[in-house]
Amino acid sequence: PRSQADVRTEMLYKATIAAALVASVSGYQVATPAARPAVRTSAVSMMADRTPLMAGNWKMNTVLPEAVSLAKAVAEAAAGSSSDVAVCAPFPFLGSVASALEGSKVGLGAQDCHWEESGAYTGATSTAMLKSVGCTYVLAGHSERRSVFGDSDADTNKKVLKILGEGLKCILCIGELKEERESGETFNVCDVQLTEGLKGVSAEMMKDIVIAYEPVWAIGTGLTATPEVAQETHEYIRGWFVENYSQAVADAVIIQYGGSVNDGNVDDLMAMPDIDGALVGGASLKVESFSRIVNFNPK
Repeated sequence: PRSQADVRTEMLYKATIAAALVASVSGYQVATPAARPAVRTSAVSMMADRTPLMAGNWKMNTVLPEAVSLAKAVAEAAAGSSSDVAVCAPFPFLGSVASALEGSKVGLGAQDCHWEESGAYTGATSTAMLKSVGCTYVLAGHSERRSVFGDSDADTNKKVLKILGEGLKCILCIGELKEERESGETFNVCDVQLTEGLKGVSAEMMKDIVIAYEPVWAIGTGLTATPEVAQETHEYIRGWFVENYSQAVADAVIIQYGGSVNDGNVDDLMAMPDIDGALVGGASLKVESFSRIVNFNPK
């Protein structure tokens, strides 16, 4: 019989395919997840004490001249932003993008890594390699890595620990499938992914962790959780840190929202008290859109 992890990996894969097929769908009605009692009312956030992080995930897009041009444009757009800004570029372009960003406030990120230090791992990229070309951030656990490439929670945890051990900042991605949202399992999924992904991560190490909540059904589909629905899950996640770490850690941790963030919805999303930034996919490839995102105006 297949394990629960195998079943979920298959579901993730199907969800990724479905997302590509429904990219033009709009008006999806988001179900409210079943309430869990773990969230304390004391987990009310203090946004004023957290600097938002607006990060672009370029995924498998651009060729070298496009990547360099985009990086230069982002650096210029971010100059007046009050947020922290980062771009996660494809592996082959990291060195060139680092040069394009030199002297700017934009941090360089990688989209994945391997947990081994070095060796016979054809096609893999180590955290030491990423650090040597100027990376500050590394993604771990993105749903596309989980669904397409089969990364488990245990794999993600090994990556998280290796990223932190290298002295880099980790953006840990979590989020539920459409089926899990509709069955009221959103909070349970987040609980498992946080519990497993952060094994061995101490309160002190949490200063280098960013959480990116990305509902899988909203990634690349044009569907976005309403600000209120996103806030509900972000509030749960912050409460999770109160329960499992401390109020201080919960107050300090940056929790991004990801899932079809664009220049038209960023202001409403960023007006929510527990949304501390965005992990942006398609819109980060468009200079005008991403410029507007990094210079958002919360309502």
